[in-house]
Amino acid sequence: MEITVGVGAGARHLGVDRVVDLGPLHPSAHGAYRLRLTVRDDETITAAEPLVGHLHRGAEKLFEVRDYRQVLTLANRHDWLAAFCNELAVALAVERMTGMDVPPRAQVLRALLCELNRIMAHLVFLTPLTGQVAADGREAVQTVLEEASGGRIHFMFNRIGGLREDVPAGWVDRVREAVSTVDTGVIPEGLRGIGVLSRDAALAFGVTGPIGRASGVDLDLRRDDPLPGYRDLDVRPVVRTEGDALARVRCLVDEVRQSVRLVSQCLDRLPGGPVNLRLPKAIKAPEGAVYTRVEAPLGTSGVLLASRGEKTPWRLKLRTPSFNNVQALSALLPGTRVDDLPAVLGSFAVVVGDIDK
Repeated sequence: MEITVGVGAGARHLGVDRVVDLGPLHPSAHGAYRLRLTVRDDETITAAEPLVGHLHRGAEKLFEVRDYRQVLTLANRHDWLAAFCNELAVALAVERMTGMDVPPRAQVLRALLCELNRIMAHLVFLTPLTGQVAADGREAVQTVLEEASGGRIHFMFNRIGGLREDVPAGWVDRVREAVSTVDTGVIPEGLRGIGVLSRDAALAFGVTGPIGRASGVDLDLRRDDPLPGYRDLDVRPVVRTEGDALARVRCLVDEVRQSVRLVSQCLDRLPGGPVNLRLPKAIKAPEGAVYTRVEAPLGTSGVLLASRGEKTPWRLKLRTPSFNNVQALSALLPGTRVDDLPAVLGSFAVVVGDIDK
């Protein structure tokens, strides 16, 4: 028997055979995608194929007709839970091509804001699984991010050469108070042993981030290719080997705790000084190409920038974590019962805008 299951709030409009509506707060509602499942009579999945392409953002083509300042306003929209990290990846590409030296205070603030963004993103995925206490912590972190940037979801706080402006007076103390309230809730033990992704399969599909680390892929760019703001931080990647739904949730929980610790280190080491550079009216990257990458909440977020020396990019290609990660469902779901599908997908964090970039 073959069925096509629509996942997400818009699934009923995709012409699927059977709809599993997992609710507006469930991670799988971050955009609509389809799973074509082959199911035995005992409702065990024997084959799975993720079908994407329903949420095209057209981000890469939109970048090519905007100057570099304008690109940053769009760079946070394909993964709306990693907005600050996405802005940063694009800003880094332009800075490296033009040889800019970003001020030390901006470097540390960027690391700090990336970790706050990571906490907020992970808690969004943990809330449906571990309860309201995770949502309360997320709201506290989102409040201080909003206070600093003026944006609740699309922060638009990075600038080429640093940040738009400095953080407000008293913000450091409010950040300490906010992260002190972060709690991930209680992990449901029913996730043990289901939706297993092997290390070999994770490597074959290029899976990164907490999903990859839950399967034993020991890669974390904060340690392995650190940005300047991370070089003095004590980053200890959270790696597990079980590869099941429980391991993925535990990785999210432990990474939240680590990010809280890294936020405190950033606050203790925050230097004074400016947070941006004075720029010319028009920014032109020299002819050539550069690749930059950051450790976004869901994995490696990369930017390949190719320039012909103009004020707009000739090509700006995104390497998004969800695009690689979602393809691993074809290796992860066979052997899973249909009844366990919501729990397995809940542990498998993807943002569909990041897939259909």
